[in-house]
Amino acid sequence: MDDSTKNIYGPNTSKWTTESDLFVNRPNYRPLDTTITNYHRWTYVQRFNNFYQDLGAMGTALNPIFAQAPSIIGATNGFSVYAPYYFTEDPRYYDTKSPHTRIHIIWGGKGRAMTHVEFARNINPRWNFGFNYRPILVEKQIQSKGRGDYQTTSHYYDFFTSYTSKNERYALLANYRRIRHRVFENGGIVLQELDPFPLFFDVNARPRFTTARSEEYRRNIHLSHHYQFAKSLQVYHIADISKHINGFTADRAVDANALFDITIIDGEKTNDQTSFISSQNEVGIKGNALSFFYDAYIRLRDFNYSNPYLDTIKLVVPTSGNEKYIGGRLGYNLDSLSQLSGAAEYLDGGFYRIEGKIRTPWLDGDFINSYSKPGFMQMMYRGSHDFWNQPFSGFNFTKTQVFVKYGLGPIKLQAGGSYTSQRDYIYFRERISTTEKQRVLPYQSSGNQTFVSPEVRAEVRFLKHVYFRPQIIYTKFINNADSALRIPQVFSNFQLAYENLLFKEHLQLQAGVDVHWRSAYQAMDYDPVIQQFYVQDRTTIASYPLVDIFVNGKMRRGRFFFKYHNLVQAITKSGYLITPNYPGQRNIIDFGFDFLLFD
Repeated sequence: MDDSTKNIYGPNTSKWTTESDLFVNRPNYRPLDTTITNYHRWTYVQRFNNFYQDLGAMGTALNPIFAQAPSIIGATNGFSVYAPYYFTEDPRYYDTKSPHTRIHIIWGGKGRAMTHVEFARNINPRWNFGFNYRPILVEKQIQSKGRGDYQTTSHYYDFFTSYTSKNERYALLANYRRIRHRVFENGGIVLQELDPFPLFFDVNARPRFTTARSEEYRRNIHLSHHYQFAKSLQVYHIADISKHINGFTADRAVDANALFDITIIDGEKTNDQTSFISSQNEVGIKGNALSFFYDAYIRLRDFNYSNPYLDTIKLVVPTSGNEKYIGGRLGYNLDSLSQLSGAAEYLDGGFYRIEGKIRTPWLDGDFINSYSKPGFMQMMYRGSHDFWNQPFSGFNFTKTQVFVKYGLGPIKLQAGGSYTSQRDYIYFRERISTTEKQRVLPYQSSGNQTFVSPEVRAEVRFLKHVYFRPQIIYTKFINNADSALRIPQVFSNFQLAYENLLFKEHLQLQAGVDVHWRSAYQAMDYDPVIQQFYVQDRTTIASYPLVDIFVNGKMRRGRFFFKYHNLVQAITKSGYLITPNYPGQRNIIDFGFDFLLFD
């Protein structure tokens, strides 16, 4: 091939895969993603189809609308509102024929920006190396002092490498990941007495906090390698060393009466911090036999939870220890398009996780049942303005989800739903008793929370290039003990888009409108001092149609988008609350692009 006169490198010569695919011996290297469908959905709420609530600005705390299974059945520190900014950016592993660089830049209105720089190259045909860097910079949307007055400052980066021996018996994956996520907390706006639910987004509204700041730091060293004796027998080892720190600071002289209930630790400054350090080693055997994949393992994990203000307190639960897991996985390929898989894990003390999946052209199904440890923060916490020290038992989570898929010509339909049940659920809520001095406290439910959520998704093509994509979820509670869960009865997303190749196929275009709407409900409120969402009964979040107009395009190897966010506010001059006291993002224009380099 004549690479001196012709560019032979491109998205098809730089391919990527995931660690989960490599683990089950399915390399599945695929070309780089250059699609433009929904490319304009860049915020973390919209990337996940509005299944999260935030505090109205990109980079703020996130809370899932629908209940989710715990990702770890063992010990955790209990802080999770910033977890999606870290865990949804898992490193990919590449096989490149030339150095590959992707630069993704988003310039959002009102000083909202995000950049993603990715680089990967093969050092030799069997060894690849790369890195990612992703900063998020978002200026204050309320009471901004001007350019550079940031509400969110986040820096994430990782380094990754993959290696395979000449005989392909030994393979290694490794990565190092780190994030420091800082958010200036405004505590929401101060509502006027005569207008307890203002629809108008006032950029000059008075915030409850002016000096408060939350910070989350995570880092992880990861190693996974295996040796293959035969296709049906491989031995492997996976190691992780993690550190997770959460902090909250404020100047009490300025924010003395903002959201502080009581004073536990005296001083002019609030400076709270907790850390959680863990290390784990998993060893096991795995392999493929005919259409089956199997895996069996044991895992040893050490952990330590620390909070300097707890050192003088007699605690109800030891804050350090070790855990012993055993588990396994099974997979079966019915054919090239249909798979069955299952996994089970047991932890000393009766904790467990069982899950199964089925994927076919006409049916998708998921099942998970887990019994998990409570987070340390929910049991033992002492900060400048909050204190509790109480044991909680483990909690159970079960979810079954089934969708039947049907396609006929221009119509694609998925209909089904989910059944979710929780027992001994641990949550935060406003104080129940008037004798309690602290406003927000953790509780363990004495009953069950059970609900069903029938759902319909569809794609209808008409006029050759116009697509209508609705998603509607209706939620019905069978039981909601202690009113511990808050879910809108109706949750919906709609998209109407024109998609085509124009100008002799030199321009790929998607243009249309997105609409998100959910019925009124008493959404979870947020306490920035302890970084926890909690149940409240004061404010009902009114239903509001969030309408975005967008244009996504691709020319050669570059993609771009334009988006006008919250069209309704531009017309009605009224905004909305996404979380009690927190206005949603006002009408604004966003622009973004990326391009690929292969030299």
